Amino acid sequence: MTDRLLQLDIKMKQQGLDALLITDPKHVYYLTGFASDPHERFLGLALTQGEEPVLIVPALDAEAAHAASSVQHIMTHSDTDSPYTLLKQQFGERIQALGVEKDQLTVSRFELLQDTLRAQSYHDVGAMLQSMRVNKTTEEISRMKHAINLIEEVLRQGLTRVQVGVTEIELVAELEYLMKKLGADGPSFETMVLSGANTALPHGTAGQRKIQNGDLLMFDMGVFANGYASDITRTFAVGDLSKELTTIYNTVLNANLQGIQAIRPGVSLASIDTAARKVIDLAGYGPQFMHRLGHGLGMDVHEYPSVHGNNMDLVQTGMIFTVEPGIYVPGLGGVRIEDDIVVTEDGVVVLTSFPKELTIIG
Repeated sequence: MTDRLLQLDIKMKQQGLDALLITDPKHVYYLTGFASDPHERFLGLALTQGEEPVLIVPALDAEAAHAASSVQHIMTHSDTDSPYTLLKQQFGERIQALGVEKDQLTVSRFELLQDTLRAQSYHDVGAMLQSMRVNKTTEEISRMKHAINLIEEVLRQGLTRVQVGVTEIELVAELEYLMKKLGADGPSFETMVLSGANTALPHGTAGQRKIQNGDLLMFDMGVFANGYASDITRTFAVGDLSKELTTIYNTVLNANLQGIQAIRPGVSLASIDTAARKVIDLAGYGPQFMHRLGHGLGMDVHEYPSVHGNNMDLVQTGMIFTVEPGIYVPGLGGVRIEDDIVVTEDGVVVLTSFPKELTIIG
């Protein structure tokens, strides 16, 4: 078994679990190396304490699974088979305590699982898997740096398409074309391009608004590449900005820098949020910064940890998360500046490198 599967076997023993059923495709990939989107079909990694794991995949994925998976024992099911019969073959009727991902398991699948296996108890292993994923390996950091490099090149080339009169949605189309052209698997979330007063919407949707002189122009986007995500936000000026918008920009930039400076192993996540938020509060824009400072990043674009003022969990070496303060003034505009960082023994390394100083484009 791989180191990750051996680690999982140890955690099973510690928690008194007879078996585990992993069904989240990302966790199957994390543990086996086999990446798949099974759609409505069943995909599962079955682990019984002390035994070799079994990977259950749709028959149409059999060849890909054998080529990519570190797990040697692979069972397949056709569209007319019941995969739960395969689970019963693997687990038998000896399971007392079964670990499952409760956030991933639907009620209908749980009922089928219960009818087939009749385990005495079910235990959520989400926290167990989270604890494994939070400390990124050198290989994972390298993959994420590649995804970050890709999205920064997309942004660099995408900026050349900006001109007065171009719509937000036209820029989205250009950016997502560039993502694929440059080698990304695809966007890691819905690409956001907002202009003018629309930038005051923290989670706005690109539309038909045309870019105008004096606008703020915000890009929030990322890609998946080799199983890992990137996420970056930069805000630009189209022509000269008003004095207030310039002040807002510089305040957010300072908050970003102060938040990053506060990161080191052993401090609370809350303290990082506080360090950035204090800058915005002192500038008089506290109520206009209404979201957390950041979120974990890895195989998911949003994962543990959540960087907010009430999270007293401690920062650990190997964590990767975003630092993305913002100010959003309805009717006027908004600014967000987002970096991806990795925590090191000495402090922090900023993985994103795209310039953050106020830049005029168009």
